[in-house]
Amino acid sequence: MDIIDENIDGGKAFDWGKTSAGYAKYRDIYPQEFYDKIVQRKLCINGQKALDVGTGTGVLPRNMYRYGAKWTGTDISKEQIEQAKILSRGMNIDYYAQSTENIDFPNHSFDVITACQCFWYFNHEQIMPRFFDMLKSDGRILILYMAWLPFEDKIAGASENLVLKYSPKWSGAGERVHPIAIPGCYSEKFEVTYHEEYPLKVRFTRESWNGRMKACRGIGASLSQEEVFAWEQEHIKLLLEIAPAEFDVLHYGAMVELKKKHLKTLL
Repeated sequence: MDIIDENIDGGKAFDWGKTSAGYAKYRDIYPQEFYDKIVQRKLCINGQKALDVGTGTGVLPRNMYRYGAKWTGTDISKEQIEQAKILSRGMNIDYYAQSTENIDFPNHSFDVITACQCFWYFNHEQIMPRFFDMLKSDGRILILYMAWLPFEDKIAGASENLVLKYSPKWSGAGERVHPIAIPGCYSEKFEVTYHEEYPLKVRFTRESWNGRMKACRGIGASLSQEEVFAWEQEHIKLLLEIAPAEFDVLHYGAMVELKKKHLKTLL
């Protein structure tokens, strides 16, 4: 399903379904510290019900499953959801192929709603009131993010430049450490209770880094098969020149916790 947003990649269409197989294989890369940060907030743990919107291949529910929450995942791409179901065999996780704007679970269904690596895709004016209704009285929204740092990591920077060669309007470039921005409409019914930004080193081989980069929006989700193949060959050649067989890529992680305001606060 093509997504077109003038604020993303200059309005160039992208479809995560085109890269679902690569996404499933190469983008389950968050280090343990990323998940530890969630548990330290006492979120997505035993006794809680969690909804992961924009779940993709179910990376967050699958990796957090051992902490005991009952998970539901939704994503606009049916191909991503199919990969999530395959990778979640043996786990009691419910998945639904639907856009975040169209989810309609009963009121007070969830203790936590998570959005990992996808928050900027949503129509916030539309979905914020639904988030409020679907959360229990003390519910939380947890927004999660991880990105490589191209100005501080040579391999990340060179790889990013190659993405821009093939997708000049790709808006995922030029990342620096910063707090996750929360649209103003959320202040009506939520309050920010916590945010954190922290460095992470993520281990890759040449193959896995090539696969991870190919599965990004600027390449696998938006280019033709011929363009993807050409980029891949050029990236492999680049990595042979600048990267050892195994290496760390410097990233940063970020999180924001929003707490549902009590009704009396809103009156």
